[in-house]
Amino acid sequence: MRTEDMVIVSVDDHVVEPPDLFEGKLEAKYRDLAPRLEHQPDGTDVWHFANVEIANVGLNAVAGRPKEEYGIDPTSFDELRPGTYDVRERIKDMNANGVLGSLNFPSLPGFAGRLFAALEDKDAAYALTRAYNDWHIHDWCGAAPERFIPLAIPPIWSPEQTAKEVRRVAELGCHALTFPENPVPLGLPSLHSEDWFPVWEACSDTGTVVCMHIGSSSKLAMTAMDAPIDVMITLQPMNIVQCAADLIFSPLWKQFPSVNVALSEGGIGWIPYFLERLDHTYETHHAWTGADLGGRLPSEIFMEHVILCFIEDRFGARHIREIGADRICVEIDYPHSDAIWPNAPEVLADHFSATNLTDNEVDAVTHLNAMRFFNYDPFAQLSRDECTVSALRAQAVGHDVSIVSKGRRSERHGPVSLAELTPTA
Repeated sequence: MRTEDMVIVSVDDHVVEPPDLFEGKLEAKYRDLAPRLEHQPDGTDVWHFANVEIANVGLNAVAGRPKEEYGIDPTSFDELRPGTYDVRERIKDMNANGVLGSLNFPSLPGFAGRLFAALEDKDAAYALTRAYNDWHIHDWCGAAPERFIPLAIPPIWSPEQTAKEVRRVAELGCHALTFPENPVPLGLPSLHSEDWFPVWEACSDTGTVVCMHIGSSSKLAMTAMDAPIDVMITLQPMNIVQCAADLIFSPLWKQFPSVNVALSEGGIGWIPYFLERLDHTYETHHAWTGADLGGRLPSEIFMEHVILCFIEDRFGARHIREIGADRICVEIDYPHSDAIWPNAPEVLADHFSATNLTDNEVDAVTHLNAMRFFNYDPFAQLSRDECTVSALRAQAVGHDVSIVSKGRRSERHGPVSLAELTPTA
């Protein structure tokens, strides 16, 4: 398939929430509780919420910056590409990248919505969660429904309220829920607990995909507090393997076999060995551990229920057919540091060049799987010819995608350690 003829839908991007996020979204009694943005004397922008300051860590929005200026220092909106927080500018950046559709994870409330759980008043916390989801569905995705896949955050402190919210947003056209890949570090029941059954039931009933993003548990892959941050950055995507093992031996799919889980930003190159290890463990040990998968191999169950996602993964791409082309989706990760922007089509074409995938298989991985899993149908409003890389880039002629220096906020001497990094998921 020619690069310019591809249609690309990303199931993992990110939004930096704008300052007016909650305007008009809350009842009067909760308005004073909403996070508010303040410009600091040092030039950074910081959210204030429940006596906590939440800075936007630089790595969360470095699209368009030179790599020498990447870092963990807080940033201001003046230092960000407008496409990180302005939906109209986001669409221009998507067009320039030849990307048709995008699912956007949150920044401010955490990948799994854990920020609002800090409030003792859980009615207020739920109101903030609903308000955030309403903004995301109506204002962000609603600005161009043919371009975005809605994603809801959960009132994570309550399985019952989370189930209620899943059903509410499904009626608004949202069929994706972000959920921690390990709830335990958040002080919540594990994936092995029946406490989450109301959530899984609601997802099953509404066809909602459970998106478990790396880092959504708030626990980073730390080996030592004085380890260079390079260690964490290297290990973080592969750390999703723990979630994958939990899911297989949890009661989720025994009780709710129609639920799909996306391992967001987890990559695919590790999948073949993981599946071998799963089957070896089960066949060797289930007689004494008591694991019961109904006579089926865990690898079979895994590949029936898990959506696999990758950004850059040349080894994994070479084995797409062996892994399962019908379960794999692509990610762009805009505007994070791993993002393939503004050259996603070229990166993906390079990945596919070493394979013998058919055009139908390429279409499945680049957009058809995402459309099927996430109940997303851009072709209801646009013809396929309007959705290709070449057609979208034609709309972006003159849009500036050059790398722009904003300067470094601080000078460092020596490597950055994990001790300096506050988890931002």
